[in-house]
Amino acid sequence: MEKLKLGIIGCGGMMSHHVSRLLTFEDVQITAVADPRAERAEAMQKRTGAVKVYASHKELFAGGDKLDAVYIAVEPTAHDGIEEECIARGLPFMVEKPMTMCLEQAKKITDAVKAKGLVTAVGFQDRYLAVTDRIKKELSDMKVGLVYGSWFGGVPQVWWWMKKATCGGQLYEQNIHLLDQLRYFFGEAEKVYAVSGRTLIDPKEFPDTLPAYDTDDFSTAVITFKNGVVANLMSCCYVTGKGNPIRNGLTIIGRDKSLEYSLRNSVTVYEAGREEKIVNQTDQSDRHARAFLDAVKVGDPTAVRSPYPDAYETLRLAAAANESIASGNAVFL
Repeated sequence: MEKLKLGIIGCGGMMSHHVSRLLTFEDVQITAVADPRAERAEAMQKRTGAVKVYASHKELFAGGDKLDAVYIAVEPTAHDGIEEECIARGLPFMVEKPMTMCLEQAKKITDAVKAKGLVTAVGFQDRYLAVTDRIKKELSDMKVGLVYGSWFGGVPQVWWWMKKATCGGQLYEQNIHLLDQLRYFFGEAEKVYAVSGRTLIDPKEFPDTLPAYDTDDFSTAVITFKNGVVANLMSCCYVTGKGNPIRNGLTIIGRDKSLEYSLRNSVTVYEAGREEKIVNQTDQSDRHARAFLDAVKVGDPTAVRSPYPDAYETLRLAAAANESIASGNAVFL
């Protein structure tokens, strides 16, 4: 069996998650890894059996390795020419969300990917949940007016999360998953109005080794979709987990049927004479990886549910919500 040769850029937690799936596929060989932190790169080399280890993506691209695709999982501020070099070399790539802090850069990458006809994927794995498929099916005969959703939790203690300038806030960095689900279910947005607050988290709660916290404690975004659906998506990172009955996900209110999606767990269907709970039985990350790799094999960009150009629209919506927070006005897309 001829194996797909992959390069890995970024050897942190999210890449470890992706690699755990890649290592289960018999048709994949990870041949090169890159990370500026030598201990992480070397640990990933040992784990994957990669032949080459590099200190940067620039070294990896200059290394002469024959690659079929590249996996990218770096901090939101670290996208300094990685995707552009993949495009120039005709290398399909999978990149973690959020793809960049710079919307102008994302638009240029989108246009270049389209022009090249390149296979790409973005880490919106939740499009591959079995319950996502079920929600799409249930929505096919539903008339929906309102949707409300939430992602409530704490602050991941990684450096870029501390500053809004380096993470974009929780909606942009984390709850962008549910934002993407909303687009997947209801299409493109027409406008968004968002507000946020910083009243609950004391920056002194965090270790001195991290940058001083200044991002939003909570936010809510009201999104009007072109099909008339209005969604209210809430985010908060101030929850301590001590007695909070957190129920994250989406509630979709139809005229004769409603759906309650429990984040990455289940969907419950409510209609006259029927209440059915469907528990997710699939590994969305596994399905996401398999779809990308199979698309690479046949060179089909349309075989991926969240290619870069589509994911750009989710990023643009998240950026518009931040613009609304900053201006106090609704933003039209």
